[in-house]
Amino acid sequence: MSLFLTFLYVFLCNSVSLSSSLSLHFPLTSLRLTTTTNSSSSSLQTSLASRRNPSQSSSSSPPYNFRSNFKYSMALILSLPIGTPAQTQELVLDTGSQLSWIQCHRKKQKPTTSFDPSLSSSFSNLPCSHPFCKPRIPDFTLPTTCDSNRLCHYSYFYADGTYAEGNLVKEKFTFSKTQTTPPLILGCAAESTDERGILGMNLGRLSFISQAKISKFSYCIPTRSDRPGFTPTGSFYIGENPISRGFKYVSLLTFPQSQRMPNLDPLAYTVPLQGIRIGQKRLDIPASVFRPDAGGSGQTMVDSGSEFTHLVDVAYDKVRGEIVKRVGPRMKKDYVYGETADMCFDGNNPMEIGRLIGDLVFEFGRGVEILVERQRLLISVGGGVHCVGIGRSSMLGAASNIIGNVHQQNLWVEFDVINKRVGFIKADCSRSLP
Repeated sequence: MSLFLTFLYVFLCNSVSLSSSLSLHFPLTSLRLTTTTNSSSSSLQTSLASRRNPSQSSSSSPPYNFRSNFKYSMALILSLPIGTPAQTQELVLDTGSQLSWIQCHRKKQKPTTSFDPSLSSSFSNLPCSHPFCKPRIPDFTLPTTCDSNRLCHYSYFYADGTYAEGNLVKEKFTFSKTQTTPPLILGCAAESTDERGILGMNLGRLSFISQAKISKFSYCIPTRSDRPGFTPTGSFYIGENPISRGFKYVSLLTFPQSQRMPNLDPLAYTVPLQGIRIGQKRLDIPASVFRPDAGGSGQTMVDSGSEFTHLVDVAYDKVRGEIVKRVGPRMKKDYVYGETADMCFDGNNPMEIGRLIGDLVFEFGRGVEILVERQRLLISVGGGVHCVGIGRSSMLGAASNIIGNVHQQNLWVEFDVINKRVGFIKADCSRSLP
């Protein structure tokens, strides 16, 4: 399953009162979702500092140190200990989703995939009488129903046709015998089209970071490798990153609850993209194309759950037009990858194509930019085909610009929730954690 923009059939807007704040360092795995891997051994060191006022950042919060390899090829897969005693669950790290959900299938699956509620003393179901089963905001719907046991049943759908449904539950993330999160509201999927769950990390009140009162998190995604048998590794933090002082930040665009626009996702990490350069040329794209208009179209979001970057038609056409000028005769005709990306090439020399195109730069102003160097401009999609990692948003049925994980490689990306900003710093993400 390739996770693109989430269709939020579930939108929960009630606040959750929880007592603790966390600073965590998790192992992150990143793979193609159809690939099965064995979890590597991890070392766990824990320390926890509480924060009385979650609206203000604490001065010093010693983090959990839960360290492991993470593997990357398409989607980011975390291996997290959930329940009491802990059961390891594989979850897709998704900054574009709100609801976290785990696999609770009763059919036989590998132990790291399916959670067994009967083995956890901290597990509980949400009854139909729970406030989260009674949406209070008329602009959104929560498709819950009561099952025969009067438990709250949910459905969650994604743009690529995948889905998960089951009961809403409460469960802890357990990192040691003495250190756990508070009970968090999760989906417990009885049916789904994927074998892994989701860790929802957006700004919604029911996301993992909101419920756990987490002030910041960051990750470092390594570049892909086509070398057989080799999978690159990187890492992910929740809490203070040792290199936070080196980040260059852009302020998030925020939207009040009263500002309802049909094409806007107010819970996304929306950044003020200003322009795009290819080589030394700044493309003639108005900055307004990258910001939401009166209907919300044009929003630019940073999304770890999307593989490719996607642009609205005006921006995509300009990028494609410039690439056609430079390497048009070499482009693969009548080929579209993932139903959205048509800037693709045959052959085994993507470095040469990248050299002819030049570096790709996303500009945010004040010297903040994402640089995609020419030697990694093209992404292998199999069968000897390489594509520029950009697709057309409208082919997703979306009206947004989405910065996908292929263009977050070799960067530390920090989401500073309290200060409403996103930071970037260039890094070799295949190296050991700082």
